[in-house]
Amino acid sequence: MPRVKPFRAVRPPAEKAARVASVPYDVVNRAEAAKLAEGNPESFLHVVRPDIDLPADTDPYADEIYAKAAENFRQFIDTGVLQQDEQESIFLYRQIMNGKSQIGVVACCHVDDYENNKILKHEFTRPAKEDDRTRHVMTLAANAGPVFLTYRDHEQINQSVESAIQSEPLFDFTAEDGVQHTVWNVDSSEIYCKALGEVPAFYVADGHHRAASAWRAGKARREANSNHTGEEEYNWFLTVLFPASQLNVLAYNRVLKDLNGQTAVTVRERLTDVGTLEPTDNPVPDKAGSFCIYMEGSWYKLEIADEAIDHSDPINSLDVALLEKRVIGPIFGIEDVRTDPRIDFVGGIRGTGELEQKVESGEWACAVSMYPTSIEQLMAVSDAGEVMPPKSTWFEPKLRSGLLVHLLD
Repeated sequence: MPRVKPFRAVRPPAEKAARVASVPYDVVNRAEAAKLAEGNPESFLHVVRPDIDLPADTDPYADEIYAKAAENFRQFIDTGVLQQDEQESIFLYRQIMNGKSQIGVVACCHVDDYENNKILKHEFTRPAKEDDRTRHVMTLAANAGPVFLTYRDHEQINQSVESAIQSEPLFDFTAEDGVQHTVWNVDSSEIYCKALGEVPAFYVADGHHRAASAWRAGKARREANSNHTGEEEYNWFLTVLFPASQLNVLAYNRVLKDLNGQTAVTVRERLTDVGTLEPTDNPVPDKAGSFCIYMEGSWYKLEIADEAIDHSDPINSLDVALLEKRVIGPIFGIEDVRTDPRIDFVGGIRGTGELEQKVESGEWACAVSMYPTSIEQLMAVSDAGEVMPPKSTWFEPKLRSGLLVHLLD
């Protein structure tokens, strides 16, 4: 069973929480991060996206980037923007978006449980991103952002959470995107440690690179410590654990650079060999096994017959895999979606209007609106020890960084 433990959180005073809390480092580019942090020197983006405090042409992996992150982090602590708790605690973190609530337990998980697959993964990581986050963790000696984990619902945890959230919260604010964020400090960490210790496995929902980098940083700290005992704080990393029933998974859409030397008419003809293709006014698929495709100013719905899908195969029955193997590879000539620059991915939170804009700009030739992968599919793939195609899931709302930070020492 995976383990959890409380930790001495580094966090802002309640009155600063809304100003400090930031979106995760990887959901915005430099320009977007700079705009969000504009006029706010206390935004945690100065720690997780320190490139906003350096010239725009700075190499994103330059030494100055990590040095600036550490400098900003130390300054936040020195000036009281962040303060460390005296006692170890476990916290509850609730997010409400569009009236839907999800409540996670904020605790530390053990790096060995990640390595030994008690914390299950469903996607590969990219070396450059993993190296970047590992260096960020090592330079700060902290997990600046939590890993988003999920687990199959446990009734005792649900009951304990419902009781705990009746108390006064530490933080309660609504961010600029309309999502409400509320954090509680629980009275008894032991209840959550024991109950979560009964859960067979945790699953990485979002944050595979943060998880991998936390594990690598823990291993590096062990190897550098000749007096390592196993009791050190660097053996643990920051997580938020949500019950699977509460999670909201959005589509992860695709855009394609060109039509692979074909006309749109030819592409449509070839799509009819894959499934039923017809014009549509609705750019959002209504069920699994269907896709909405935008090209030359029009939307088309492609539906693959149910009997043509092997539902016993947890990977190849996924919509992202069906699209990759039956459309993107054979029709558009893209064999490796992980590395081919002719394909890109657009989070479902940006809507289908974003897909239309990208195609209408002339930079992209075609867009595909996807039906969301379900949390049950994610867990089935992880249980089978398999790996999903890249960019299979988009979780919303995103966890804010800077509300609760874990130090490695």
